[in-house]
Amino acid sequence: MSAEQAVLGAALLDPEQLTHLEWLAADHFYRPVHQALFAALRKLRNDGHPALSADGPLPLSWVTDAVEEAGQHVRGLTAAYAHTLIQACPRTEHAPVYGRMVLEGAIHRTVAQHAIRLHQAARADAVQGEVEGALRTADVLTGVLTDLARRWGTDPRPVPSTAGPSAATDIPPPAQSGQAAEDERFLLAVLAEQPGAMGEVVAWLRPGDFADPTHGQLYRCLGALHHRGEPIDRITLLWETQRRGSAGRRHCVERAADRRLRRHGPRQR
Repeated sequence: MSAEQAVLGAALLDPEQLTHLEWLAADHFYRPVHQALFAALRKLRNDGHPALSADGPLPLSWVTDAVEEAGQHVRGLTAAYAHTLIQACPRTEHAPVYGRMVLEGAIHRTVAQHAIRLHQAARADAVQGEVEGALRTADVLTGVLTDLARRWGTDPRPVPSTAGPSAATDIPPPAQSGQAAEDERFLLAVLAEQPGAMGEVVAWLRPGDFADPTHGQLYRCLGALHHRGEPIDRITLLWETQRRGSAGRRHCVERAADRRLRRHGPRQR
């Protein structure tokens, strides 16, 4: 949901970002209000909204007209929520990455839906002593996976099985408290919010240097983003932790970001 808000916020702040999101469709969004707003923004751009050719700051009409257009197709969308979306976007230039996160979520939902249908077809065939229904559903799922892989830009391939984590690794070590933990949270917030900050520490700072193992794992995620050349901010960091099965660390990411804001105030775009 954070990615959906961030990509919409980026498009509201900078309509030019829509040109980098041609591959993203409105139905890739989960919330109907987000679907309607993205479709409205694209329609306004395709219709040549006056704000696109305006000199100086972006006219407020870009936001108000988008809300009005989307409001014709969905209830509950207000200008106040548009402002919330704008605030949810750390950096407008990261819009393509936020869009990729939205697409990834849509892929996960689509695969889950078809997997449920396959399971239901297999159970129905088992009762009747047949396999035709399950085979047809499996063929449909194969086609869906091929299409999703084309959208994502990779060929479907089998995933090797891996041994499950041991019981010892499932239980995280107790978090450290006190000044050391506070300093680590502040450092993570700086690394997540300041462009180029990772480049200054990645050569010598290691995940094992953190007193709190959870902070070390978050730093490992930052390092992975830096290594792949991905944009780094609190949204992409949260995305990386979730992809690594560390969704439980979301609270730690948000605490680190909030701590930085309390010390230095809102970041200027």
